[in-house]
Amino acid sequence: MITISLCLIVKNEEDTIRACLSSVARAVDEIIIVDTGSTDQTKQVVSAYTDRIYDFKWIDDFSAARNFAFRQATKEYILWLDADDILKEEDCNKLIALKETLDPSVDSVTMFYNYAFDEYGNPISRFKRNRLVKRENYFRWIGAIHEYLEVSGTIFESDITVTHCRIHHKSDRNLKIFQNRLMRGVQFTPRDLYYYANELMDHRKYAKAIQYYNKFLATGKCWVEDAISSCSKLSDCYQYLGNREMELDSVFRSFRYDSPRPEFCCRLGYYFLTRQQYESAVFWYTLATTAPGPAHNWGFANPSFSTWLPHLQLCVCYDHLGDYEAAYRHNELARGYRPQDPSILHNKKYLESVLHLATGDESAPIA
Repeated sequence: MITISLCLIVKNEEDTIRACLSSVARAVDEIIIVDTGSTDQTKQVVSAYTDRIYDFKWIDDFSAARNFAFRQATKEYILWLDADDILKEEDCNKLIALKETLDPSVDSVTMFYNYAFDEYGNPISRFKRNRLVKRENYFRWIGAIHEYLEVSGTIFESDITVTHCRIHHKSDRNLKIFQNRLMRGVQFTPRDLYYYANELMDHRKYAKAIQYYNKFLATGKCWVEDAISSCSKLSDCYQYLGNREMELDSVFRSFRYDSPRPEFCCRLGYYFLTRQQYESAVFWYTLATTAPGPAHNWGFANPSFSTWLPHLQLCVCYDHLGDYEAAYRHNELARGYRPQDPSILHNKKYLESVLHLATGDESAPIA
């Protein structure tokens, strides 16, 4: 059986760290906490789980802090989490089982990351990360901000999921780090350009975000998933700025990098739906239900764009086209994903009335 060191870097995480550690403690053999300057009760909370608590002076460099944490580990493998991540019970059990069966020749284990959720708890942002790595390989974190773990060798893809449980609002910390690096004349890598553009967009600086997304794409040194994501975010930026032509161009720009993804199919479906071109909208929404997402789930994916959303919109389209049976069929498919959604339940009642499947109660048509 392999042994595992859990490594975290923390700062003022008293509201989340207990849930994180309690969710995974029984699956790991030691817990390493690196504190970068907490002023709350974080250290007191984590002391109930470990005495391996280290201070690290914050230097606006996440990789430096994470690499320091990794150097404190003593077990065969290192698991890393953030303070607002948890392992649900079934995933903790899977990790315990993995400890007993993992071939020690494996250099890294991937796990899914459910990062964001809809109002019903369904993941709307899901991707993979290298989560468990062999300590003796001395894998390093790269990048001062939005850092990544550079791994190589034999990779095992697990079905374990880490769940993100953010309760804090987004701050301007990352944006300020980027801006300070620019002021110091630091040369941005393509990855830096991409993540700086993301920060600008998150802070509603849309025109400047567009500038940096275009700079990123112009490098020609883009991971395909980041390039596709940039096209999506460019489309969002242009939408917020009211430039519908460039919003649409950004959708088509994504086709340079891969076949149409479900998200872009839904965008095009909505474009034609709002113009009452229902047959064209049906084409794109139907394609969204079958179009492939990111290969091997490494890219950021929102399952909504290939599941309930296109079916709900197909219901709307077919209702306008007078094909109520098709509208009902697609609404039922959407209901399979979101059984309590008020819009879907409204459509069900209305269409059953039209098709005389219910008691005959009249209902308002689909908007």
